[in-house]
Amino acid sequence: MRWINTRPSPGAQLALTLLPFALLIVAYAVGSATRLAENANDKLLPNLAGFADAIDRMAFIADPRTGEYLLWSDTWASVVRLLSGLGLSTAIALCFGMLIGMLPYLRALLSPFVAVISMVPPLALLPILFIVMGLGETSKIALIVIGVAPTMIRDLALKALELPREQIVKAETLGGSSWQIALRVVLPQILPRLITCLRLQLGPAWLFLIAAEAISSDSGLGYRIFLVRRYLSMDVIFPYVVWITLLAVLMNYLLDRLRIVVFPWSELEKQA
Repeated sequence: MRWINTRPSPGAQLALTLLPFALLIVAYAVGSATRLAENANDKLLPNLAGFADAIDRMAFIADPRTGEYLLWSDTWASVVRLLSGLGLSTAIALCFGMLIGMLPYLRALLSPFVAVISMVPPLALLPILFIVMGLGETSKIALIVIGVAPTMIRDLALKALELPREQIVKAETLGGSSWQIALRVVLPQILPRLITCLRLQLGPAWLFLIAAEAISSDSGLGYRIFLVRRYLSMDVIFPYVVWITLLAVLMNYLLDRLRIVVFPWSELEKQA
């Protein structure tokens, strides 16, 4: 018997999936109990009861100063910025990715430029964005676009280039124009890849958003994390980090389900 040919049963699959998370929680609980036993006022590793109190305070008790429920107002501010940046990035990537992949002249013109731009560390541009665009929403959204759009463009262009040349030739034989080939041959085949590419960019997009919020913002999940760090409020920081992770996981799941529902044949290709 070879390990490479073995498959876990559904029950074993679930157990193996949950095991690393359970071990992480147990390890944290042990570490927290050890530190609190030595110092009851230790703030580095709060116990689970401390997390519950912080979540209740941030999510279900209105802030005395603003009257807002801070977790939800921070979530709304961050998600709006994130979706705005990802939406712009998706539109830009789809247009330029298709053009670069289909048209040799545009590929020669833009492909090297996009490749160079994709290598620029986006966070290094953050001070420039703040100077040029100000400290408002525009600079934060622009950072997300600069951070993820070039990579998405390159990925979609490569996908368009990978399409069998026979499909293009057959479309041309049937009298299809470049515009018709783009809409009826290329676009349907790269849209599933666009969704997958968007899923892969969720992590970097969150990173750029949190960095921008941490430096200059008055709301948002990243802003709150860096605001309370000066008080060593780990009971707030840890739940916020977990909440950001859950939001990213949920977005990833919803995008994958969207791909399967809208383009069911892409799942068959994936399995093949």
